[in-house]
Amino acid sequence: MHELAVTEAILEVVLRAAEQESARRVVTINLTIGELSDLKEEWIQRYFDHLARGTTAENARIAVATSVPTFLCDACGEKFSRSLRGVERVECPACGRSSCTLTGGMEYRVENVEIEE
Repeated sequence: MHELAVTEAILEVVLRAAEQESARRVVTINLTIGELSDLKEEWIQRYFDHLARGTTAENARIAVATSVPTFLCDACGEKFSRSLRGVERVECPACGRSSCTLTGGMEYRVENVEIEE
């Protein structure tokens, strides 16, 4: 149910951007959500539809892209990205070691907002 709080934050960002651009209407919100996040696109859209009623963002569509997790190799310092779908173990592409620290993959961000002026 934390999608509600996240969606409230997304709406705040979207409305602020729409106001700065003197938008008549928000058409699409493009989000990137990390592969390891447990945010569900369906629930974000449902909550958004409810929260955005009566605002310039009413009826806006949320489009979600997924980003893969990022890692830092503890052995050689290599920074790399790797999807964890179907992967049993993460190994550094530079040195082959599996001692790596997760540095990203649970975040979400508003990439851009498509508006009508």
